[in-house]
This record gives sequence, C-alpha cells and structure tokens, in this order.
Amino acid sequence: MTEKPIEILLVEDNASDVELALHALRKHQVTNRVVVARDGAEALDFIFGKGTQKNRAVADAPKVVLLDLKLPKVDGLEVLRRLKGDPRTRLIPVVVLTSSREEPDIAESYRLGVNSYIVKPVDFDQFSAAVEQLGLYWVLLNQPPTL
Repeated sequence: MTEKPIEILLVEDNASDVELALHALRKHQVTNRVVVARDGAEALDFIFGKGTQKNRAVADAPKVVLLDLKLPKVDGLEVLRRLKGDPRTRLIPVVVLTSSREEPDIAESYRLGVNSYIVKPVDFDQFSAAVEQLGLYWVLLNQPPTL
C-alpha cells in the first residue's frame, strides 16, 4: 500500500474544470490526495497499474472516481465498463461528473454500475459547491466495504 492512499481520482480533460474541482476540494479541506487523469487511457493505466503506472498496485484504489464521459483516447463509458467489469475494481465508487444530459449516456452509465450521475453546473459557484459535496460524501461519509 502507498503511504498516503489516493482519496479521489479525477478523470477530466478540461483544464478549467480540473482547476475548479481542485480549488473547491482544497478550499473546503475535503481531501489531501487527488490524482488527475486527463484522458480515459491515463485513468485506466492508473487504476490497473499499467503503462507509466506499472509500479502501482490495483489494491491501492482511490476512495472514489469522479469521471467525465467525453474524454479523449478512451471515453468515460468505456472506463466505467472496465472498472465495473473487473472484480478487483468493481466496488470502487464512480461518480459521473459530466456536461452530458443525454438520456442514452445516463441510462448506459447506470446500466454499467455508476454510483451517481451528476450534470456539471455551468456556474462556478454551483460547480464548486457540487464538487465540495461530492468530496464530503464520498471521502468522509461513505462507508466502503472492507476488501
């Protein structure tokens, strides 16, 4: 295990949304350890200990994954499919945090096992509040199963 476990894996390709999310989490002191993956392939490498993350153990999973759907290289639905399809990672909570209000995206996300689907607010203050609440719930309040 790592010395300080990763609490949140933020999978987001929009630099502005990354900065807003990190700012909101730090401002409210929700977490100390956030890793950012800027595309789906990078997220999968991190989660499964491949590529540049080959020395990382799958068992060192984040407490929650905040996942955008519209990602380069590997889209968010495929990341979700692989996470929830692998017995080593299927219990990691995944929250889709996306701008997509499309019903097929919502339905497919739940069919694949997403824990929550949140449409990103456009307003900075609303986005900041949403990220803060996500962090508080999934990092501090949620009780995951003992693996």
